[in-house]
Amino acid sequence: EVQLVESGGGLVQAGGSLRLSCAASGFTFDGRAIGWYRQAPEKEREAVACLSSSDGRAYYRDSVKGRFTVSSDNAKNTMYLQMDSLKPEDTGIYYCAADPHGVVREYCFIMGSWGQGMQVTVSS
Repeated sequence: EVQLVESGGGLVQAGGSLRLSCAASGFTFDGRAIGWYRQAPEKEREAVACLSSSDGRAYYRDSVKGRFTVSSDNAKNTMYLQMDSLKPEDTGIYYCAADPHGVVREYCFIMGSWGQGMQVTVSS
């Protein structure tokens, strides 16, 4: 069974840090685009940070550049999102995703497997 399980979300004060983890089972990240999306209340889901395991390309939305870092540990079949200098506008439900046909260029398009989502709340 293909599954992505997220952990590490929660409540943090503005300026703080969180590291999100996403463990995969039933498949590996090899050759897949992997990434993190988020959805704020009453807003559409948006790509936050993505990584292509095939060519190493990374995408970050402008609002998180220099603050967030996406990475993966293929030996553990786990991806991460390190979030520093968090802002209240980073609040939302965060989802990890992986797709063998995903695209990571100056944009990120991943529509394959998704995690269940977890809440990240940044208080001011």
